[in-house]
Amino acid sequence: MFIYETKVRVRYAETDRMGFAYYGNYATYFEVARVEAMRTLGMSYKQLEDGGVLLPVSEFTTKYKKPAYYDDELTIRVMVRDIPKVRFNFYYETYNEKGELLNTAFTQLVFVNKINGRPTVVPTQLLSLIKAHF
Repeated sequence: MFIYETKVRVRYAETDRMGFAYYGNYATYFEVARVEAMRTLGMSYKQLEDGGVLLPVSEFTTKYKKPAYYDDELTIRVMVRDIPKVRFNFYYETYNEKGELLNTAFTQLVFVNKINGRPTVVPTQLLSLIKAHF
């Protein structure tokens, strides 16, 4: 399993009237974690796209347990638990500074050929980088 953690701080503009981090912002937080996790693996999204493969999100689910607030520093943990083929699954956990679990989430992305827009298999270079963690 591959695990990566990054930190994000809740900005004032990301809160709602209740003072909570607005739930819709978590998709962005998870994208930040996913993009940096890919970079840490050894292949950036830009490299993947320049190589002719896109990676759109096909599924996104979140279970909220506790709110985050303005100026909280959040730790986003992203995990790859299985070897991708055509679909690439990412699992997330968000923690506050006290180490409390705020939410869990899942995204499924699909490898898509940039030219014809059809699903394709994981590029061999990325597959090798991922397999090194299993």
